[in-house]
Amino acid sequence: MASVREVYNALKDIANKDQRGFVTPSQFNAFAPIAQTNVFNNIFNKLGNAEVMRRRGIDPGRDKSLGKQVKEDLSLFSKTSGAITRTVGSHFAKPDDLSRIITVKTFGSILMDVSSSVTIPVEYDEEKLEYVLNSNLSKPTEDSPVAFLNDEVMVFPDSIKKISVRYYKQPEGLLATTGARTASMPKFGFTVTNNKEVYTASTSVDFELPEHYIPELVEEMARLIGVNLRDASIYNYAEGQKQKR
Repeated sequence: MASVREVYNALKDIANKDQRGFVTPSQFNAFAPIAQTNVFNNIFNKLGNAEVMRRRGIDPGRDKSLGKQVKEDLSLFSKTSGAITRTVGSHFAKPDDLSRIITVKTFGSILMDVSSSVTIPVEYDEEKLEYVLNSNLSKPTEDSPVAFLNDEVMVFPDSIKKISVRYYKQPEGLLATTGARTASMPKFGFTVTNNKEVYTASTSVDFELPEHYIPELVEEMARLIGVNLRDASIYNYAEGQKQKR
């Protein structure tokens, strides 16, 4: 996965170029979670671009397919909730670490390796939802339910008491020493020796994004910190890298 040490060192080299700036570990740690979230959200834009390429017949296909590569990256963040119980009315609480929902299902039982759960179509148009709820022909039933997303998950009919959600979780971090997942955000751990910050793996948390996203993380960190420090060399580097793509 993407090492905070590698990202920090690359960013520091950019900032120190021509002695025009310096990035401290504290500044780096303040922006690292934001940069990771921004890069993660951009993956979904790539997925949309991949779909356009596929429709136009210009996607390389197989192992070189942009869509395949993006989906493999996103699969690292795919997660299924346990049973979520209805709270008040039609409401179900969203998972705390939810980023984007993939599917919503009723929480059924499994008999003879066959699940009784039903996939619940998700409606995003409130006006259309109102029409569905008031229609005699399309009114939701337990065999044909419907969901609506706001700050919670609303499922109709109210007789459905439990659901499960397949979703992409928010990116977090990996322990630098073991690679194990942690709820902690990316952080460059260090000790001060001879007035210099020295990297310490035991207190560091790597990015959860794959290693090949290091250039994008560096660019995003440069953009964020460049604006903060008002250091034109950092900001221009990030913008220049984007132009090369």
